[in-house]
Amino acid sequence: MKITVIGTGYVGLVSAVCFAELGHEVMGVDIDEAKVAKLKQGISPIYEPELPELLKRNLDAGRIRFTTDLAEALPNSKVVFSAVATPPNEDFSADLKAVFIVAESVAALADHDIVFVNKSTVPVGTGKRCEELIQKKLQERGVDFAIPVVSNPEFLREGHAVHDTMQPDRIVVGINGNNEAKELMEEMYRPLTRATKPIVWMQRESAEIVKYASNAFLANKISFINMMSELCEATGGNVRDIARGMGMDDRIGPRFLHAGIGYGGSCFPKDVKALIALSRETGVALPLVQATHDINQHQRERYFKKILDALPSNATVAIWGLSFKPRTDDMREAPSLDLLPMLTAAGHSVRAHDPIAMENAKAIVGDGIEWIEKMMDSARDADAVVVLTEWDEFRGADFKKLKEVMKGNLLFDGRNIYDPAEVEEVGLTYYGIGL
Repeated sequence: MKITVIGTGYVGLVSAVCFAELGHEVMGVDIDEAKVAKLKQGISPIYEPELPELLKRNLDAGRIRFTTDLAEALPNSKVVFSAVATPPNEDFSADLKAVFIVAESVAALADHDIVFVNKSTVPVGTGKRCEELIQKKLQERGVDFAIPVVSNPEFLREGHAVHDTMQPDRIVVGINGNNEAKELMEEMYRPLTRATKPIVWMQRESAEIVKYASNAFLANKISFINMMSELCEATGGNVRDIARGMGMDDRIGPRFLHAGIGYGGSCFPKDVKALIALSRETGVALPLVQATHDINQHQRERYFKKILDALPSNATVAIWGLSFKPRTDDMREAPSLDLLPMLTAAGHSVRAHDPIAMENAKAIVGDGIEWIEKMMDSARDADAVVVLTEWDEFRGADFKKLKEVMKGNLLFDGRNIYDPAEVEEVGLTYYGIGL
C-alpha cells in the first residue's frame, strides 16, 4: 500500500520508517528542506535507537522516499497521515494551525479518494473540524472525492519508539461510520495484526480522548508518588519503600511510581496542559488533571530550591544529564532548562555533561555553560554534582573516584538512582527525594 506521512518529526519519522519496514511504500513529506536533504542521505535528524538502521535499510530497498512537495507524494496514496506538531499555546490549548493547514492542503491537491489520518495528538473535535475544512475545500474545487478523517493516535515512548511501533500494546483507530476507511486501516496494519497486535476500534471522538487520558493517568501516577515523597521527607518515611509496597498490589503496579523531579518531554506536559485547556473550554472540571500539573511544577521547584540552598557561594556545579529522559536527545520540558539558568543567575559556575543531548542543549541554553564530553571530567574540582537524567552510565558511577576528583562533597540525585548508604560511605553528602 502507498502511504504518505506529512511531518517528519519524532512521530512522523518513526511511523514512516516503520510502515516501510512493514512492506508499505512510504513518502515522507516535510517543509524543512535541510531536514529532507539529510533524510534522503539516510541521516536521521533525531536520536532514537534502531531508527538509523531502519531508515538506511528502507531507503536502500526503495520502500521509503522523502520530499518537500506534497503534490509529488499524494498520487496513488491510499492513506495520508498528518503527523505535524501540536505544541501548547500560552493558555495550554493545543496549537492546531499545522493540522488544519495539512487537512486543507490534502483536500486542495487530492486527485482521488483518500483516507486522512490524524496521527498527531489532537483535542477531541479536531477530526470533525478537519472534515469540515476538507469538505469546504473539495466543494470549492467542484470535486466529490471521499476523504474521511480517522483518528489513530500514537503511543510511543522516546528511546523505545521503534519497538512500540512494531510491537504495540494496542492500535487505537477512531472511525465514524466509514467502512471503506476501516477496511483500508485493517489492510495497512495487517502485518501487525497477524502477530496478534489488536486494533481497538472506537468512535473518532473517543480515539482523540484516549491518548490524552492515557498520558494524564501516567503523569498522575508520577505526581502522586512525588507528592508522597514530600510527605516522607517531612515525616521520616522512605518513598522507595512506599512505592514498593504500593506497586506490589497488582491493581496498582510498580511502573511510574518512581519519585524524582517530575515528568518532562514532549507528551506528558503537553497532554496534561491540553486537558486543562479542554476543561476550561467545555466547563467540565478535571481537578485531578490540574493537580497533576501543579504537583509536577511544585516538585521541580522544591528540589531546585534544595539544591540552591545547600550550595556554597560561587560554587562549581556538575550537571549529569540534560535531556528530559535517557535514550533520547529531546530537550522539551527538560528540568535542565530550568535549573541551568537558575544556577548561573545565582553566581555559580556550571559544567554540563550528557551522552547524547549536549548539542541540542547548547542550541537552547547558549552561553554561560561549560560543556564537558566525559562524565568524570565534568565533576573534576566541582563542589557539587547534580543528576538530572538517569542515563545508565550515571547509574554505574564510581563513588570513590567521584569523591577523589571533586573539590566538594555534595551529590544531588534528582532521579533517586543511588543508594544513599553507598554514596555516604565514601564521604559524599547525599540529597535524594523522599528518602
